Amino acid sequence: MSTVRTGPRDHTAPTGAPPGPATLDRVRSASTLLFVPADRPERFDKAAAAGAGLVVLDLEDAVAPDAKDAARTAAAEWVEAGNVCAVRINAAGTAWHAADLEALAPLDCAVMLPKADAGSIGSVVTALGADASRSDPNRTRAASAAYDGAVSRTDGTPLIALIETAAGVLDARQIAATPGVHRLAVGTFDLAAELVVDPTDREALAGTRQLLVLASAAAGLPGPIDGVTAAVDDADLLTDDAAYGRRLGFAGKLCIHPRQLPPVTAAFRPTEADIAWARAILAATTDSAGVAVVDGAMVDKPVVDRAHRILDLLDRLPFDTEDTK
Repeated sequence: MSTVRTGPRDHTAPTGAPPGPATLDRVRSASTLLFVPADRPERFDKAAAAGAGLVVLDLEDAVAPDAKDAARTAAAEWVEAGNVCAVRINAAGTAWHAADLEALAPLDCAVMLPKADAGSIGSVVTALGADASRSDPNRTRAASAAYDGAVSRTDGTPLIALIETAAGVLDARQIAATPGVHRLAVGTFDLAAELVVDPTDREALAGTRQLLVLASAAAGLPGPIDGVTAAVDDADLLTDDAAYGRRLGFAGKLCIHPRQLPPVTAAFRPTEADIAWARAILAATTDSAGVAVVDGAMVDKPVVDRAHRILDLLDRLPFDTEDTK
């Protein structure tokens, strides 16, 4: 009989280990990623205590040009204090991009690259310590698993590629296949502005979302991270947006306020019906079984694989509730 894991994994890591398992696991597992302006260090600990899967200190849109240097210093000091987080740097081609990379590359944190595309991803992962020359857009999930087993994709700083331009969308497969990249995320507002569409129009951005899901799956990455819902106090809209993303294959969502965390966390949590179904499937199958019948429906390997993945999500739930140190 297949074994169902019921408890969380141990993701602790010593402070300063570059990059530690806690950082990498949170990047790959978080369903809620909470932005905090990096020029507001008094908010960092409050954001960490709010229960996000991953706090993202923002050096880009949330920080005025004359505050960039101080914000970078504040972010680096918080990371050096042992806090697990990601830092959204300034985009390639800006005046602050190189300094952001230089400051963060030695630290145990993740980096979120805005406006990621094929033209910027290689130099960024190289600056962060990974070997971008091994990128292979034709790599299958099985090949990615073999690669992960050999080097765990941990060489260098874990990178979240924020795709928010038309070029980035079309480059998604190559970006996802780049060593050092551990999640894709979509920036719907910037992308919608370029496409001259409403960022809340799901149909207008459906193709983009589906492409990111496919690119992530083909590269063996966790499901991508959906974009921001601007309405802070509309829990019903936020829940619906998150549920829509989950139906498409997304595994997380960017958040801009702590009040958004509970409904997003709940939306990405496996339902009780899903958990009961998965446990029933695994209880009725064995490792040697080819095809079985459960409740009158055929069960073969793809069905068993889906059951395992549903239950694997339970291992990730603590990341949206536990302390971040």
